[in-house]
Amino acid sequence: MNSVPIRRAAWILRDGGVVAYPTEGVFGLGCLPDAADAVARILAIKKRDPTKGLILIASKVAQLQAWIDLPDADTLLSASAEHPITWIVPPSKHLPKWIRGEHADVAVRITSHAVAAALCDAADSALVSTSANLSGHAPARNRHVLRRYFHDLVDFIVPGQCGPMTMPTEIRELASGAVLRSGTV
Repeated sequence: MNSVPIRRAAWILRDGGVVAYPTEGVFGLGCLPDAADAVARILAIKKRDPTKGLILIASKVAQLQAWIDLPDADTLLSASAEHPITWIVPPSKHLPKWIRGEHADVAVRITSHAVAAALCDAADSALVSTSANLSGHAPARNRHVLRRYFHDLVDFIVPGQCGPMTMPTEIRELASGAVLRSGTV
């Protein structure tokens, strides 16, 4: 993996920008969680209802600690290359309202995707992550579709391939273990 695009994308993120990057299943749009203008821009780009909330991804639990209120997070939120899970967990008092939307809790995932994880590491932060699509349309799974949708709307597109998943990740509520959305590899 070429670290130059990752470093460039991290610089753009720290400067309040929006980037597109590959994840386990589809390309994502992302920014730093506390960048209100960047989050608003992502919502506008996608035409997404802000009450729906957004997911935070990280390469390790430490990057989520400022945003979640979960003492045993290290053992509960594990990364799995075969079957990544997005967990619904209690937010910390520092989590911006624009991440949760109308929800009481926050969605988080430890990414198993090498490029997405490297981007989190280079930015030294969890990232807002939402599928790269207009609301109601299929998400971009390749760079051709991604460029067609977003080439003038994002500040940078991180090179790489999506995969290995063909469906969205499973979403589970941590407190109850209830599966809110099943995912398939």
